[in-house]
Amino acid sequence: MFALLSAACGEQIAHRPLPFPTPAQHDLVVLVGSGPLTYIADDKGAVQGLEHDLIEAFAQELGVGVKYLPVAPQEIEPALAAGKAHLAAAWLPAPGEGQQKATPPILQSSDVVIQHEASLPLDERDELRGRTVHALAGSRQLGTLRRLQQEIPDLQVVEYADGDIFSLLESLGKPAVDLVAIDSMLIPIAAQFIPTLQATLELGEAHPVVWWLGPNPNPELLARASAFVERVQRDGTLLRLEDRYFGHVQRLKQADIVTFLGRIESVLPKLKKHFLAAQTITGIDWRLIAAVAYHESHWDAEATSPTGVRGIMMLTEETADRLGVGNRLDVRESVLGGARYLNILKEMQPDDVGEPDRTWLALAAYNIGPGHFNAARRLAGQLGADPTAWVEMKRILPLLAQPKYYERLKSGRARGGEAVILVENIRSYYDILVRNQPVSPRVEQMTGMQGSEPGLKLKR
Repeated sequence: MFALLSAACGEQIAHRPLPFPTPAQHDLVVLVGSGPLTYIADDKGAVQGLEHDLIEAFAQELGVGVKYLPVAPQEIEPALAAGKAHLAAAWLPAPGEGQQKATPPILQSSDVVIQHEASLPLDERDELRGRTVHALAGSRQLGTLRRLQQEIPDLQVVEYADGDIFSLLESLGKPAVDLVAIDSMLIPIAAQFIPTLQATLELGEAHPVVWWLGPNPNPELLARASAFVERVQRDGTLLRLEDRYFGHVQRLKQADIVTFLGRIESVLPKLKKHFLAAQTITGIDWRLIAAVAYHESHWDAEATSPTGVRGIMMLTEETADRLGVGNRLDVRESVLGGARYLNILKEMQPDDVGEPDRTWLALAAYNIGPGHFNAARRLAGQLGADPTAWVEMKRILPLLAQPKYYERLKSGRARGGEAVILVENIRSYYDILVRNQPVSPRVEQMTGMQGSEPGLKLKR
């Protein structure tokens, strides 16, 4: 693909833009840059990324399909000028005067230097003198560092082109490199996987993130894209997407992550077969089941709470009886019972609840019980909140512990705030397991795994 676009985009003059995308004739053609914030395939082939999800929502609004063209950063500008795509979504900064037409800012982010926690933190940019900073090839951070070299000539900048941003950060975590410059929005995500990192020095002011539409875009498309960006900031769409990718990533403490990573190495190998077996029967990603089990019991098969819930999945006696679990302390029975119960709770969600919200809402019900959860849904309706959106329900659930709210509910008081913490922690544990335990084709074939969770359902 890169070679094809490079050959096609050698001309620097602006060409006629692509026809406006229409349902009957033309897809929306989008240039994308690979990255965790933009466009990336998981280990089951499902594509995700905040910008990818926004593009899907924009195409849905236009009533058209999307054709994605992955390109290297240096190919974006000539490809747009040659009329090879309608727009580019690659975490792009605002273009210079007269270079590109672009949407209004979607988000703001900054360039930050991060380092190993064992090294002395940087406080001033002058402290970069004589230091070596790595940045991903083609990244905005690399451009920022190149400009900074004009002020600090003895700053050494290394362009990293041997892998993705996470492989570079893993080198920093060892530590095999000294300093790395990354986008500020990646910091909490990176901390989940490499807890020994610390962000220390911000390199200048925040930058807007925009979509480029080329020097000579279709006027109607530019107007529609700009209006779309402004709308998603008003109607909650962008807020939902931000919550999907960033809403849970700062819950776990560094010590929690370090402990979990250690138990992935020492305890998980003994339990993995039970999680895989439950996946085969229920269709739920075994890593999500494992994340639930870890949050519930820290993978302790004999765990027992003061309230009487027991086992690795911490099932109540009543729930175990309903599911036919004869011995809650039996790992195989408990794991399968917990996974089946999660499926039941997912099926209890209304039809208009999409993924991943359906899973997060079901996990909240797993914690406080379906009765209290349904009461929270009713309370959400009374307060004008959307009971199908996790980003709104995590604001409503803690109200179940306040007398002014629970006294009007038949189900009474519940620790809804604990349910929110459970869901957010499980999301983080699941993210860590996905990165540490990639799915192999053989395992997927043996277990009949049907891909990842469906994409986020966007509401208008």
